[in-house]
Amino acid sequence: MKPQNLLDRLKNDVVIGAEGYLFELERRGYLKAGAYVPEVVLEYPQAVIELHTEFLRAGAEVMVAFTYYGHRAKMRAIGREGDLERLNRDALKLAKTVASKGDALVAGNICNTWEFDPEKPAESEKTVRPMFEEQVQWAKEEGAHFIIAETFNHLGEARLALDVIKKAGLTAMVTFAAKGESTYDNVPWAEACKILEDEGADVVGLNCSRGPETMFGLLEKIRAAVKCYVAAQPVPYHTTHNHPYFQVLEDVHGNRAFPVALDPFLVNRFEMAEFAVKARDLGVNFIGICCGGAPHHVRAMSEALGRTVPASVYSPDLSMHPVLGAQGESKEKYKRHIQDFEKKS
Repeated sequence: MKPQNLLDRLKNDVVIGAEGYLFELERRGYLKAGAYVPEVVLEYPQAVIELHTEFLRAGAEVMVAFTYYGHRAKMRAIGREGDLERLNRDALKLAKTVASKGDALVAGNICNTWEFDPEKPAESEKTVRPMFEEQVQWAKEEGAHFIIAETFNHLGEARLALDVIKKAGLTAMVTFAAKGESTYDNVPWAEACKILEDEGADVVGLNCSRGPETMFGLLEKIRAAVKCYVAAQPVPYHTTHNHPYFQVLEDVHGNRAFPVALDPFLVNRFEMAEFAVKARDLGVNFIGICCGGAPHHVRAMSEALGRTVPASVYSPDLSMHPVLGAQGESKEKYKRHIQDFEKKS
């Protein structure tokens, strides 16, 4: 049995994470795009259990309680503030139930609130800190092993989250969603991560916004700047120099693809596996995936990192394919299919 402590696991090897619950459950019809509030925890808990289980089978070593955007401001916005505590506690219980079936850790989860104003930090703190405090306290009471605080654009808000987690006596992983080259309060990402490390963060890094291609360069700078553990959880989309984060991707007609028309930009499993290996070789310690991620990505990443996971029994074996298989007869069939297609076209 592996240690039930994130830091002990990170000492020994890379820890594989998996997120993307919002996007995947929206695709499955259990969550409304736009609001992105995790009401599914209350309405269809079995759907959450199923996704946790699929990620577990694919090699995820952390079950993240689905409380992203499950904070007071978002719950108030949809008229369900009265269900706030129940949603948070139930999400922890669901994650814990699945984690116990596969020796995984349980992470509580807090995130950007959209309530933080760097021009009014003292005012903002009065609003934001209590939201973090209640979520972290519920996570602690429900037995979370550590807290993932993520998708921050402002260093100031990330520092508030870190302070709340450390005062609760829990291990803190804090990650930014990097759009430009610096935080919204004008601190370069590597410097922001160093500040968090100096203030007690156990793991720092990036999640969301950037795909593998445009996240990696920032990870190099962060890894060079800090001595603590580093996390990387990109979105599985092709972001580029001209469009470095997925919120600005456009389709061939110039229409915005984010958030529900991103399919043409999806990174395949092999590309995510390649990213996992590159990140490990760079010295990244916690490697996962964010919005848009699915179990097949996680399985490929796990296997690329040398793991055999429960879902590996169903990993592709194209030698068995009736057309693409290794047998000479199959190759001939494939040639005939191509020839027939070419004739028709």
